[in-house]
Amino acid sequence: MRQFLTPVRVTWLHRANPAAKLGMILLLFLLTLFTHSLDFIAYQALAIFLVLFLMSGHPPWKIMLLTLPLLLVFVSSSITMILFGKGDTLWWKWGMIRISEESFYRGIHIGFKSVTFAAEGLLYVLTSSSVALFYALMQKVKLAPKYAYSFMASVRLLPMVWEEFQIRRNALQIRGVRHSRGIRGWIEQAKLYAVPLLSQSIRRAHRVAIAMEAKAFHHSRRRTYYYTSVFTRFDLLLLLLLAAALAAAYSLSVLFPLFGITDVRY
Repeated sequence: MRQFLTPVRVTWLHRANPAAKLGMILLLFLLTLFTHSLDFIAYQALAIFLVLFLMSGHPPWKIMLLTLPLLLVFVSSSITMILFGKGDTLWWKWGMIRISEESFYRGIHIGFKSVTFAAEGLLYVLTSSSVALFYALMQKVKLAPKYAYSFMASVRLLPMVWEEFQIRRNALQIRGVRHSRGIRGWIEQAKLYAVPLLSQSIRRAHRVAIAMEAKAFHHSRRRTYYYTSVFTRFDLLLLLLLAAALAAAYSLSVLFPLFGITDVRY
C-alpha cells in the first residue's frame, strides 16, 4: 500500500510545507461546507479534481482507481435527500418515497459536496508525507513532541501487527485448527487471534513508551530536529493555485451555470 501511494514524480506541490498545506485544505473544507450554490459546488469539484490529476504526481490510471469509489459516495450521500427530502414541486410519490424538484437538487448538491470533500482530502494525502507533517506541526504549530512521535511510532508498528497476524494465521492452518460456521465461528476466531495480538501489541507499546520516556519526550523543553520544516515560495504558489481554481469555479458558475440554482436551502 505504501508503494502504491508513492508518486512517480515529485511536483512542487509536494514541496509545500505540510502544515501550511493542511491549513489551506481546512479552509477549503470550510468553504465547501458553507457553499449553497449548486453550480459553484459542481465547478468547485471539477476544479479540485483537475488539480488532483495534474499536480498529485501519480499517473491518471491510479487517480481514476482512487476516485472510482467516489461515485458510490456521490450516490449514497445524495439518494437519501432525493427520496425523502422536502419540496413544493412534487415529481413522483410512492408510499414514504417523495421526490420533488427541491429535494432532487439538494441531493445533488450534497453529493457534490461529499466528493469535493473527498477530493480535497485525497489531494492532501497524495502530496504530503506523514513524517513531514508531524515535523511541521511540532516546529510550526508547537505540537507537543510526545504526541507527534507517539503517532509516528504507532504508524510504524502497524506493519508489524499485520505480519504477526499472518504468522498466527499460517500457524493455525499448519496445526489444522478448525472452527465452527456462522457467528460462533467468528467468536472462536476472535479468541484465537485477539489475545496473542493484543499481548504482543501491549508489550511493544510498553517498550516504546519506556524508550520515549528515556529520551525525555514527556518534557516540554526546546528540542532540536534532524528534519527542519520551513516555509518556502511553494506555499505561496499553492495558495495562488487554490485561489485561482476557486476563482475559475466561481466565474464558470456565473457565466455558464449548469443548473441555474444559487441557493438550494429550503
